[in-house]
Amino acid sequence: MSKHNGGEFGAFLSGFLMGGLAGAAAALLLAPQSGEETREQIRQQTDTLRQQAEETLAEARAKADAVAADIKRRAEEAQRRSQAVLEEAQGQMEKAVEETKKAAQEVEELEVEEASEAEAAA
Repeated sequence: MSKHNGGEFGAFLSGFLMGGLAGAAAALLLAPQSGEETREQIRQQTDTLRQQAEETLAEARAKADAVAADIKRRAEEAQRRSQAVLEEAQGQMEKAVEETKKAAQEVEELEVEEASEAEAAA
């Protein structure tokens, strides 16, 4: 039943708006003024609406530009942070490689030393 009522309300609202537009058009066309006055009134309303549309478009463009600039700034900041993390990871990797090489060299020296001791004991 609620779905049915929602459809009726939508139909009512649509009809109400269409009726309002038709009434406004009829009022303009049937107003007790000359055709020239009516055309001038329509021209003025058109100019007003055009100006409002241009202002709205300019505001939307300004907001879009601001959002784009913010996104670009955030992307650049993320790139800088990523670069710093990458450089730190590379430094840690190089340190780990050096430590591994040093440990491998120490193991090799111990093996040589143990081999020498084993030969001397034999």
